[in-house]
Amino acid sequence: MDMDTIAAISTPMGEGGIAIVRVSGKDAIPIVDNVFRGSKKLSTVDSHTIHYGKLIYPQTNQMIDEVLVSVMRAPRTFTKEDIVEVNCHGGIISVQKVLQLILDQGARMAEPGEFTKRAFLNGRIDLTQAEAVIDLIRSKTDKAMSVALSQMEGRLSKRIKRLREILLEVMAHIEVTIDYPEHDVEEVTQQLLLDKGEEVKKEIQNILLTAEQGKILREGLSTVIVGRPNVGKSSLLNTLARESKAIVTDIPGTTRDVIEEYVNVRGVPLKLIDTAGIRETDDVVEKIGVEKSREMLKKADLILFMLNYGDELTQEDFKLIDLVKSMNTIVIINKIDLPQKIDMKRIEGLFSTENILKLSLLEDKGIEDLENMISRMFFSGQLHGDDITYVSNSRHISLLRQAEKAIHDGMEGVRMGIPIDTVSIDYKRGWELLGEITGETVNEDLIDQIFSQFCLGK
Repeated sequence: MDMDTIAAISTPMGEGGIAIVRVSGKDAIPIVDNVFRGSKKLSTVDSHTIHYGKLIYPQTNQMIDEVLVSVMRAPRTFTKEDIVEVNCHGGIISVQKVLQLILDQGARMAEPGEFTKRAFLNGRIDLTQAEAVIDLIRSKTDKAMSVALSQMEGRLSKRIKRLREILLEVMAHIEVTIDYPEHDVEEVTQQLLLDKGEEVKKEIQNILLTAEQGKILREGLSTVIVGRPNVGKSSLLNTLARESKAIVTDIPGTTRDVIEEYVNVRGVPLKLIDTAGIRETDDVVEKIGVEKSREMLKKADLILFMLNYGDELTQEDFKLIDLVKSMNTIVIINKIDLPQKIDMKRIEGLFSTENILKLSLLEDKGIEDLENMISRMFFSGQLHGDDITYVSNSRHISLLRQAEKAIHDGMEGVRMGIPIDTVSIDYKRGWELLGEITGETVNEDLIDQIFSQFCLGK
């Protein structure tokens, strides 16, 4: 990687009180010093200090903005390089002018995630910690944020590194056995392979126990609200979101498109999707919405299937029941404030009674019970304490499963009497796969792919 000096805006675009332009690299301080006018030259100030002054065009001495400049010297910085952060006014034009001024002095525009990438390449953080940065930025709930912070602190990294040390010890033992066969320690080595393999395998399985919950916390639970028109789907979305996101009327077919909103249910981020009512229609626009609804159903983690307490079951309801009954479904019987016409025995014969809930959105009854039911379905009623290491990244989960299989295959080889030099291939494979999680054995293309997902300035 070309370690030249990079710069980018690190705050969101738009108007605000302040904006920050971050500069990192060996020439960060001289570059900003060239356009900064304050009581001291930045090259003379102490590290981790902030200085008031003005940014000017060096050719004309014309002022661009009034700023506060933070100076942080390597190696005690995020990237382990010299970093300068220019705090300027947060107007769209003003911050762009400040960035362009710094680029004109010789800095290069940073690529997405390049600051964090440098922190990784310079050994300040490993790959799991780097990936946790973007998880932290994208967190939708307090618990998701807590999981990301835990990973940033290296909790998962420490467990992975310990497993790699165990496997490295095993591989070293195998090498000794192969190099010095006269000592006749093959039987001892075989037992060691089984004992250590079992230890590593069990630890991987323990980490993977939180995989499903961790993935939900990281990515959100894709939750589709489905039902025939006018059963209260949009009202449910608005109630859970605590604001009016969808139009609610008595006219069937009001929702023509898919509406998405993230909501927090007992610490679980729900990607809540209100769909167009699935029914036969001649309306061209509504037809497109209905087709989108069917597509969203196939991808959903959870279905909230709504029925009307005050209506008899219709053919449309039965078609929807056929669609959702094999999925992870909560059946919501809405409008219990109306006289009962629905055949509850029929519904209870088609779905588990534990997953059937009666409520009235009009009278605000039953919403808390619904939130408790969702939490119970996916987290046994509550999230575990902060001492649990949640593995939430799909890449990590896949590599852990592959590593577990490699160790399992190695242990099976020992039991079958396969020569230990052949068995060592599986153990080494497990060691390499675990190294890909932390970035110790990862290839450059994957690194580029991971950091390309980051925003500019991070």
